[in-house]
Amino acid sequence: MSLYYLVYCAFCITVLKELNTLVTEPYMDEPFHIPQAQAYCRGDFLTWDAKITTPPGLYIMSLLLKRLFLFKCNIPMLRLTTTLTLLILPIPLTRLLCYYQRVRPPASLLSPSMEGILLSLFPIAWFFGFLYYTEVPSLVFVACTILAASQDSHWTAALLGLISCTFRQTNVIWVLYAYAASQLMFLRFRRPTREELNPAKLHDPPALSASPADLFRSFISFPKVIPDILPSFLPYVLVLAAFAMFVIWNGGIVLGDKSNHIPTLHIPQMYYFIASATFFGWPVLLSIPGGASNLIRTAFVRMFGSKLRVAVSITVSLVMAVTVKLFTIHHPFLLSDNRHYTFYVWRRIFMLHPVVPYAFIPVYLACAWMWFLRVGREQTLLQTLLLPIFMVPTLLPTPLLEPRYFVIPYILLRTQITDVPAWGLGLEFAWYMTINFVTMGVFLYLPREGVGRFMW
Repeated sequence: MSLYYLVYCAFCITVLKELNTLVTEPYMDEPFHIPQAQAYCRGDFLTWDAKITTPPGLYIMSLLLKRLFLFKCNIPMLRLTTTLTLLILPIPLTRLLCYYQRVRPPASLLSPSMEGILLSLFPIAWFFGFLYYTEVPSLVFVACTILAASQDSHWTAALLGLISCTFRQTNVIWVLYAYAASQLMFLRFRRPTREELNPAKLHDPPALSASPADLFRSFISFPKVIPDILPSFLPYVLVLAAFAMFVIWNGGIVLGDKSNHIPTLHIPQMYYFIASATFFGWPVLLSIPGGASNLIRTAFVRMFGSKLRVAVSITVSLVMAVTVKLFTIHHPFLLSDNRHYTFYVWRRIFMLHPVVPYAFIPVYLACAWMWFLRVGREQTLLQTLLLPIFMVPTLLPTPLLEPRYFVIPYILLRTQITDVPAWGLGLEFAWYMTINFVTMGVFLYLPREGVGRFMW
């Protein structure tokens, strides 16, 4: 076990111990999850709290730990369930980073890279790794699914993906993403063989040198490669079939409290994700060769470098303004629960003046270009666009502005950046730890009487 990993594990266990000392009762969503897990531990599989909207994967995991390792099903031990997945998280993230960086992973599983450990400290994921929530276990299985698919172990990937769906239904989208990402990488790097001297090629140029016309050429060339990638899709068909059976049986995707979680077209959710990703990931953005000035200058050229680009930027901004007008959702939970930071962001920023949501549109657009420029440095056009495409069906139907929904998309976005220098990683670590110390400190030591503890 590497020293860095040992320190990471010791730090997380220390935080969990302190949290269990100060927060002795279930908090926020835990009053729903913990009694449900305890029912499973008693062998009562017929009791189900109608307020719970996610499948029982988390409770089954706690039950397995109880049966295999004699874990108790009290509050501290149930929270340890999720913290264990937080301790495991650097391992798949290290291998995912190595996959994108095209380097060999560490020989030992217990020696994850510093960057893998750093990503495991991503503030939202790290915070919920100490509460009995589904976020971190879900992230671990999604990362393992993508990792297995990247190694052409598609049956394993399908099985891991199916397990991930027992934590969150929407993970079925990330199962398909795992398949698509693995096939784009396969098509990009495959070489001629004796059996196939001239394999069909997908038109997929480097992202930063591509034009809109290249998208059309990619679409035209896609049918040629279907026979080469179709066999690998078979395991995922079974996952889709199982998911379809669940939807038919359940009468929809949402379990339990359907009235407060009705899928609704929420286009600005994509804008909130871009803003959130930039807030957390600015050290990575600024670590691009040439620094901040080069990034800003290049993004400006992409937006306003010619009359055509100016016209396109204005048109896109107008379309975004229409979506802000028609599809902004003031969710009752967002407006009423003042224990979440999003409550204050919404009320004190977005509701400050009617013009504020529209004033952010140029910022969203500039941030989107910056991420494209940063991620696209080492990737093809389709590889760079694939993640945003799969984010659409996961984020757009969610009516609530909830930072937890951004965890998996952000981590997958961040792992695709392969050339962060040491100083950039150091800055990212300092930024993450600053946020973690502030948010966990406020949660543990600054509860407000009559309000409660503040959290993401």
